[in-house]
Amino acid sequence: MKTITTIQAWQGEADCQACTIRDTVLFAGLGDEDFSLIHQPIDQFAVPAGGTLYHHNDPGRYLYTVRRGLVKLVNYLPDGSQRIVRLAHATDVIGLEVMVDDLYKHDAVVLQDAEFCRLPVEVVKRLSIENPVVHQEMMKRWQDALNKANGWLIDLSTGSARQRIARLLLMMGSDEVRCELMSREDMGSMLGLTMETVSRIIAEFKRKELIKKNDNGCYDCKLDGLEEIARG
Repeated sequence: MKTITTIQAWQGEADCQACTIRDTVLFAGLGDEDFSLIHQPIDQFAVPAGGTLYHHNDPGRYLYTVRRGLVKLVNYLPDGSQRIVRLAHATDVIGLEVMVDDLYKHDAVVLQDAEFCRLPVEVVKRLSIENPVVHQEMMKRWQDALNKANGWLIDLSTGSARQRIARLLLMMGSDEVRCELMSREDMGSMLGLTMETVSRIIAEFKRKELIKKNDNGCYDCKLDGLEEIARG
């Protein structure tokens, strides 16, 4: 784990100098005078796929900005099954619930090798009160999380299995032509489908060359074909 001072992290004097998400992070609007309010360092670190940032009901001491990678927020049911409630991509902030509660509400599990900035919750709370720019950005993050939750309810829980899988692939696209595939178990958990159904439809999409694995281990997606299926 690499600890960098707040000024280094947000003024770009460390690795963040060339950061492609610098203008979209939570503290992007801070001025030089605001850094006098911050006395705790921000940690920048990587977590490999399969790692866990925090668990449900852990004490909530930090928020996390996703710099790269993919994270699932998941609840585990009494029977041992899982329910994925959200996916977090680059620039997303996770752990927002600890701004109003002392405990995390989900497990945060890394699906693809990821990098994070860890923000002390007390720093974020104080800045949200004292700095209107940070307060406004916090409101945007809450609204973004709400919009994504609503989108999940609408897009991923309605329509045929083929439609839902196509919509999920489009949502997971890392750019205009590439998309990532999660495990069949994770996809089934998100969509309320069996692993067998997911595997069958993914195989169909591959046969029709709607998705095609490239040399980097990702998939090139035929967006127009997936969008047509997603619409029905």
